[in-house]
Amino acid sequence: MPMGSQPVRAELLRPLVIGLLTLAQVACVRFTGIELIQAQREIPRENEDSQFSAWPETEWWKAYEDKNLNRLVESALEANPSIELADSRLRMAQSIASYAGATLKPRVDAGFESAWQRYSENGLVPPSLGGSHEVDGRFAVDLRWEIDLFGKLRHAIAATRRQVDVESINRPIARLALASAVASTYFRLAEAGAQREVVLATIEQRRGILKLVEARVALGVDSRVELMQAEGAIARAEEELAATHEQVALLRASLSRIAVVSLAETASLAPTLIELTAPQLPDPIPSGLVARRADIVAAQWRIESIVHGIESVKAEFYPSVNLASFAGFSALGFDDLMKGSSGIYGLVPSVSLPLFDADRLRAKLGFVTAQGDMAIAQYNDTVLNAVQEVIHAITSIRALRERQAAQQKAQAAAETAWQLAMQRYKAGLTGYLTVLSTESEVLRERRAAAALKGRALTLDISLKQALGGGIETTASALAHR
Repeated sequence: MPMGSQPVRAELLRPLVIGLLTLAQVACVRFTGIELIQAQREIPRENEDSQFSAWPETEWWKAYEDKNLNRLVESALEANPSIELADSRLRMAQSIASYAGATLKPRVDAGFESAWQRYSENGLVPPSLGGSHEVDGRFAVDLRWEIDLFGKLRHAIAATRRQVDVESINRPIARLALASAVASTYFRLAEAGAQREVVLATIEQRRGILKLVEARVALGVDSRVELMQAEGAIARAEEELAATHEQVALLRASLSRIAVVSLAETASLAPTLIELTAPQLPDPIPSGLVARRADIVAAQWRIESIVHGIESVKAEFYPSVNLASFAGFSALGFDDLMKGSSGIYGLVPSVSLPLFDADRLRAKLGFVTAQGDMAIAQYNDTVLNAVQEVIHAITSIRALRERQAAQQKAQAAAETAWQLAMQRYKAGLTGYLTVLSTESEVLRERRAAAALKGRALTLDISLKQALGGGIETTASALAHR
């Protein structure tokens, strides 16, 4: 019986709406009692320091004004596998987000089906076809569309997009870690080189003393005991020199690995320790910078991604509404398949609601909720570690100033004592053991001075890294990247 399109639409939609409302009222599977347990730790905002609002710079290593260091850092940022890994993870997250975004739109497929079969003599077919063998062909375009009434797909899309943000910021995190590793290793190499120079100077110094002892032995003033002690002192210094040679070689190899350059390029590196201008440190922890740290922002966004995932799973407890339609041709045999009289079309709305699933959905929701609690716990741990890193760096820098002042006094005293001991030894007023003892103190203090200079540089790097390394974490910066 012919019928207009409006009555057909009303006839289809009326039971759909009634069924949707009925199912929503009688739902048996519920998500009550499954909620996040953990709470996010707040970063105290009262500890602000405007002086540090724009510090450090993004390319902070250039402040050391060392061309070799700049070249090594740039090489690491360009070729290190950790950057390539971060890029691959970002592309993967972007692909997942693109796939999720497509689920919100209809899907259209074109297909051909053909089936040869014997029709039952007692089935729902005309009697004339019963017992016959025929080919049933179908060529049609099918449309399928899940109507996202309760936000399942929208929340899933939001979760994947937030994960893209997480992976976007993981790249600068990897860059900061690489730049810090290169700079720290570079200045450790400079420290090792300074230690080696101290030992070389000590060897030359002890060789000069050996000549003096030999002269005194020839004159009968000293015995062979003092001569053996002088020779043994040189051998001990040469042993220390071999140890510093080893340390320099290992650090050069480490730089080659981190910066992804050949060993030949680092084989002749001999950086020098520079004198740093001590930064003016804040009294409170600059929480504004700590809150902007890329790892904290990434942890926050990871929580947001999982929360969207939780909401998406919760939406699965509500009715699922789908709309399908088709248009094409269907016929017995191929001869009549493409005739107008073989045309078919239809609209197939459907609604479903889980009434009993043996707690599958509750288990799924419990799983993603536990993931959310894990993400919150990781965020809290990241915040605590960030604050601790800043505190440690600031505390160590302040303590270093006191240590350097005390060391300078100790070295001045040791140098004076050694000079006096040498004068007395040359005048025959003291023995060689006094010279050796005071000279050992000078060596110790000279090496301590080099170690403290190296520590000043590594602590400076640690503070820059603890304060976020200048990584911009605003939405506009991420969009630009």
